[in-house]
Amino acid sequence: MSDSREWTPQAIQAEIDALKHKPGALLPILHAIQERVGFVPEGAVPIIAETLGQTRAEVHGVISFYHHFRTTPPGRHVVQLCRAEACQAVGGRALEAHARARLGIDYHQTTADREITLEAVYCLGNCACGPSVRVDDKVRGRITPDAFDALVDELQTRPLEVLA
Repeated sequence: MSDSREWTPQAIQAEIDALKHKPGALLPILHAIQERVGFVPEGAVPIIAETLGQTRAEVHGVISFYHHFRTTPPGRHVVQLCRAEACQAVGGRALEAHARARLGIDYHQTTADREITLEAVYCLGNCACGPSVRVDDKVRGRITPDAFDALVDELQTRPLEVLA
């Protein structure tokens, strides 16, 4: 994910208005807001609740139930580790432990430098090439701890701009 975009009540309302007529509109609205802003801001909850005629608790309950939704801005990159059985069978659990130790964070957290947010997913559809990770929108397979370290080094490396 790229850097989070600023959000305004008007931007949130626009996403809600575009989808509020659909049956079961809450989930599509939450997805649209997260796609647009990078997360579901706390300030969006009362706007959603009022527009849909729900309580804030109902909206918050849906946000907190689904691990996909973030309530804080993600890091510059989102790294998702597959926790499905196929990936676990080929070293996924060891990769999870290595990734959390290497980054110094747990799932749903972001590194102190705001570079990487770590998330769990339960299938990336890359079962034959596990363990798999998705970095931003790109799926990568057969990730070993060494390959993970190289990936993190790549993500955390930024070109220096030399000013004359």
